[in-house]
Amino acid sequence: METIEKLNQRIAKQEQQIAELTAMLKWYEEQNRLAKQKRFGASSEKTSPDQLELNLFNEAEVLASLEGQEPPMEQVTYERRKTNGKREADFERLPVETVTYELTEADQVCSCCGGALHEMSTETRSEIAIVPPQVKVIRHVRQVYSCRSCERNEIQTPIVTAPMPKPVYPGSLASPSILAHVMCQKYVESIPLYRQEQHFARLGFTLSRQTMANWMIYGAEKWLTPVVSAMKENLLKKDILHADETTLQVLREPGKSAESTSYLWLYRSGRGEDPAVVFDYQRTRGGEHPRNFLAGFKGYLHVDGYPGYHKVVGVTLVACWAHARRKYDEALKAAPPEARNNPETVAKQGLKYCNQLFAIERDLKEATPEERFAARQARSLPVIEAYHTWLKQQRSRTLPKSLTGQAITYSLN
Repeated sequence: METIEKLNQRIAKQEQQIAELTAMLKWYEEQNRLAKQKRFGASSEKTSPDQLELNLFNEAEVLASLEGQEPPMEQVTYERRKTNGKREADFERLPVETVTYELTEADQVCSCCGGALHEMSTETRSEIAIVPPQVKVIRHVRQVYSCRSCERNEIQTPIVTAPMPKPVYPGSLASPSILAHVMCQKYVESIPLYRQEQHFARLGFTLSRQTMANWMIYGAEKWLTPVVSAMKENLLKKDILHADETTLQVLREPGKSAESTSYLWLYRSGRGEDPAVVFDYQRTRGGEHPRNFLAGFKGYLHVDGYPGYHKVVGVTLVACWAHARRKYDEALKAAPPEARNNPETVAKQGLKYCNQLFAIERDLKEATPEERFAARQARSLPVIEAYHTWLKQQRSRTLPKSLTGQAITYSLN
């Protein structure tokens, strides 16, 4: 027979296991809902100002007036400036080709009396046409000159050759325009090389994807690397920089499987600065990569909560409110349907604090740095202090591993 004390201990242990399993089950359910939302739901993080007041399916019932009662009517009059000439303003940026249609002299005869017709007026309509890309061959021919007098009278004749631009890729058919076109189609328009190969074939020219790949590699090493080096040198002179990293899968990389993860680090200038964005590929996510890239930079570094950025020396790390807000947005998207529109949930309250700060920033969008600083001290600082107090209160009441708990921890860190 077990003693009552041992029995109570076993019951307490089982209750603890049940609580742990329940918490684990809720965590998996939360992750499952978040994964479904990311896969099938909308990616927007915008919050509707009426989202707390209106439900999704009964909005009509909520807004409808009582049965048999018409809403009060009011007469609204206003004046609106008519926008004239917007289409013509758009046309000013485009070349215009005019096609004129006339009657032949034989047709310029009145069908009534047989007299001659004269031009009375014109009717005009406009349409937008597109000129398809054209592949053409540019033959660079330079003249070679010689002196006839020296040819007749001297032992040696000087030869003078007209100057000609050097080829962008010696020994190939690549021109600067087609090299830039292939790169732009690949990295700006996201058109892979095999589709570009098909496009060139439809234009009547066979250009293999292997050739285009060689062109891009040569162009990157020969022409773009010096530009990137100059951009990096310019970035390191700034006072404010943004940094972030994202995963990347690289095929056929020596020493790594195709399924492994690599990283693309991004560094860019702040608002109001000369716009510059530099990408830096690395095989890992180690903090030594931003430390090495940003060596010599002294200023504010705007980043997310990744601890690797703490390895960057001589900088002041500035946290990202967009990342802090996103944590609450993800927690709401992963919450059960009945909790998503409940304003009393912790995630909803945290999102509300962030939305207040974002609303203030929208008001200060066009403000000068001095005006923005003063307004933040007057309007944003009280919100942040209240938010900080709320975070400390909620930390002990929320499961740390839940999405809401991670959002709280993220903001506190």
